[in-house]
Amino acid sequence: MSYQVLARKWRPRTFHELVGQAHVQRALVNALDQGRLHHAYLFTGTRGVGKTTLARILAKCLNCTANGRGEEGVTSTPCGQCASCQAIDEGRFVDLIEVDAASRTKVEDTRELLDNVQYAPTQGRYKVYLIDEVHMLSTSSFNALLKTLEEPPPHVKFLLATTDPQKLPPTVLSRCLQFTLKHMPPERVVEHLTYVLGEEGVAFDESALWLLGKAAEGSMRDAMSLTDQAIAFGQGSVRHADVASMLGTLDHRHILGLAEALADVDVQRLLAEVSQLAEQGPDFAAVLDELASMLHRLAVAQMVPDAVDNSHGDRDVILQLASRFTAEDIQLYYQIGIQGRGDMVHAPDLRSALEMTLLRMLAFRPQGVPKPPRTPLPLRSEPSGITAGDPNAAAQVASTSAALPAPSPPVEPSPSESHRKSDQCGEAAPQTAFSAQPSQAESEGPVIQEEPPLQEPPPWSVDTEVTAPEPAPVSAPEPVAELEPEPASFPEPEPEPEPDIVMPSNAMAENGSDTLDNALWLQSFDSLGLGGLTRNLAGNCLVESDDGKLLTLRLDPSQAAMQAEVHQTRIERALGEQGKPRRVAFYVAELPSNVETPRKREERLNKERHAQAVDLLNHDPHVQKLQQAFGAKLIESSVKPAEQLR
Repeated sequence: MSYQVLARKWRPRTFHELVGQAHVQRALVNALDQGRLHHAYLFTGTRGVGKTTLARILAKCLNCTANGRGEEGVTSTPCGQCASCQAIDEGRFVDLIEVDAASRTKVEDTRELLDNVQYAPTQGRYKVYLIDEVHMLSTSSFNALLKTLEEPPPHVKFLLATTDPQKLPPTVLSRCLQFTLKHMPPERVVEHLTYVLGEEGVAFDESALWLLGKAAEGSMRDAMSLTDQAIAFGQGSVRHADVASMLGTLDHRHILGLAEALADVDVQRLLAEVSQLAEQGPDFAAVLDELASMLHRLAVAQMVPDAVDNSHGDRDVILQLASRFTAEDIQLYYQIGIQGRGDMVHAPDLRSALEMTLLRMLAFRPQGVPKPPRTPLPLRSEPSGITAGDPNAAAQVASTSAALPAPSPPVEPSPSESHRKSDQCGEAAPQTAFSAQPSQAESEGPVIQEEPPLQEPPPWSVDTEVTAPEPAPVSAPEPVAELEPEPASFPEPEPEPEPDIVMPSNAMAENGSDTLDNALWLQSFDSLGLGGLTRNLAGNCLVESDDGKLLTLRLDPSQAAMQAEVHQTRIERALGEQGKPRRVAFYVAELPSNVETPRKREERLNKERHAQAVDLLNHDPHVQKLQQAFGAKLIESSVKPAEQLR
């Protein structure tokens, strides 16, 4: 048996055999069944998706004689047995005039073609003009075709096919019914190839079909042709190694190996994968392109798992691999990969450029700079920002830990000293309930700077007694006016009574309980010192249960995609620093509307402060005078409470 005829043997003969074009099939079948025929149809789409095949099927529907030779004989299901259907399939139907516009672009060719339009069909019911690659016609040819296309004889139908409809004049487009055929995704190509090879009795590897589906680039015709070639290359079977060798494409398993090495922070494995790639003599620039594409898929898998591209047939592998990365790592790796791709032209050789790009990804990880490849690199379980075995970092942590338990008088540290400690230790340094907020450089996301609320002081703190500071008066922004007004002096709000509260060293000791409930979680959230994405994730959680060893947090489903091991580790470390060592687990479920999360509480307090500041400005006599004199308006969205401007 010869396998070199698959593309011809499995060519669709009816609308129902056409693969992946159900939307066009439905429209044409309904039009044929209802007798609502147009005189001109335009089929557009990339090469090999079935434009010409669809036009031939439509020609058979118009000329099939199984139901009679009159107009009522038009059908949406051609029999394939009558003389007209067989003649069209064999390419000898007199009334089907196929024209290749790419080779007949002159106006003389078009006029010669249209000279016979006025004559009735010889063999069939309609005279069908099938013009392929119609966008290749010259402007004069379009002008010659336009009048006939606008008012053709009732026995003539025009079927136009093109891969570039933008090049057609608008006057031609407006006179045609346009149908756009879809690009074939690799999943649909693999599905069809599996069916065809199963019917033909050809042995194959599924991974080999995914290589063919990817190489076809959306064209089913190219996929069938490549399958013919693969069968011949593999002596009657389609195997992964044979197809990869035939196509000369990069083995996707090496890209997966590079991604797994990045996830494990394993430099030795990373360089070993590059060495294996070098033995195959690949295009190292293409390797970096494929890696960047995979990082994009990993980012999509973290945010919207259902939208992951399955062009390589590895959706489950990508979803599993995405859980081993943090969102920060993927975004950083992608940016470094794109930048490294542009820098390859300046590198001494492409392999060293690829290796340096991969090493740069690990060197600038948010968790810290890794050690040389001979020493095990830091894992995610180690504190963020501290390198394993680094004596300087260890000394900093040791000195900080030794200084914390020692009781001292209530002395407030200077802002410069607090800022310097924050820069040195980063997220690994514990923060007290009233410590300065972390700077934007060390946070992982937008930080809302605010004073801790006085009415709900956090119950956890270090062993020093801290008195809550008196709130600063709200200062109003200077209104914009044509004339510069005199500086407004705002009346100070009545000071709230300062609560005389001394923070205990362990809030749970005061409550007489070793478990955490949601009220305590809400009050002590700021004292955990979380920042960036970790703070955002924890801020959308409620305490589901706590047995003293395992703390289960109920997470808002809208934040479920942000779960990562690094965030869980940071929360556990923060709880341990506050004297409550716990293992943390997330439970994704809808949150009750009557219970506040730390994030909702923070938003509520911000709205209250903003409303208070706006009210002070509206009642200020200077602002009222400006409004009366100049018609000024207070832009409430630009008002910021004083504590947010610090």
